[in-house]
Amino acid sequence: MQSADGLVKSEGWRRRLAVGARLLGHGLLDLVYPPVCLNCDAPTATPDTLCPLCFAQLRPITAPLCPRLGLPFAVSLGGESLSAEALADPPPFGRARAAVIYNDVAGTIVSRLKYGDRPELARFCARLMAGAGHELWADQPVLVPVPLHRARQRARRYNQSGELAVLLGQFTGLAVDARLVQRIRKTRQQVGLSGDGRQRNVAGAFAVPPEAMIRLAGRRVVLVDDVYTTGATTKAVTRALLKSGAAVVDVVTFARVVIGADLPI
Repeated sequence: MQSADGLVKSEGWRRRLAVGARLLGHGLLDLVYPPVCLNCDAPTATPDTLCPLCFAQLRPITAPLCPRLGLPFAVSLGGESLSAEALADPPPFGRARAAVIYNDVAGTIVSRLKYGDRPELARFCARLMAGAGHELWADQPVLVPVPLHRARQRARRYNQSGELAVLLGQFTGLAVDARLVQRIRKTRQQVGLSGDGRQRNVAGAFAVPPEAMIRLAGRRVVLVDDVYTTGATTKAVTRALLKSGAAVVDVVTFARVVIGADLPI
């Protein structure tokens, strides 16, 4: 009969062997498919990252910023000063945070993640989102991806927001509930629609199923999405969650459109 010390040593050896096998597997894959930049496809030392030139083109959103919408301020306004957009049209959610400003590089990553059958790009995005949303992780909120309609998800094979939420959950240790809210009406793609058109397009498109209301009641929720443009989609999902019993809803995205900064979508 093997002793306790022997079992511990044996288990440690198995773990080291498993780690070694994984590293060997990654090494062989890198030989066959060398890692490249997520934006320009230039060779990189590690997978799932950007080359130094492309990384330098990302524009992180950091303080000072609007505490409600997460819009970057040119200078600190002090205290809890809100942006003009937050004052003119207060959102139903509590706070929104994004990792980077939407520009050429961010747009390429989002497009490849969403339409290019590249779910592995979500790891890079989620890593940056984990830092950008650090204020939102207190009190153990549940992460909820903005849902796709079933038909669209079948066509794409996956929901890019769901991929982001799962990896964000791994980085933050938070639970993910992808079934807490559903898209009950198929909508047009938001790309190319005006602000009012986007709101009309998603009005009434989301609902919390009755069996999920028990899980939702009194919970803090952080909605997860790829890009915040006008906020029409996140506002529509937020209203559905609040109506069904959520205590507070916040929002975190990889990129955010900032008027006057690079490219709109």
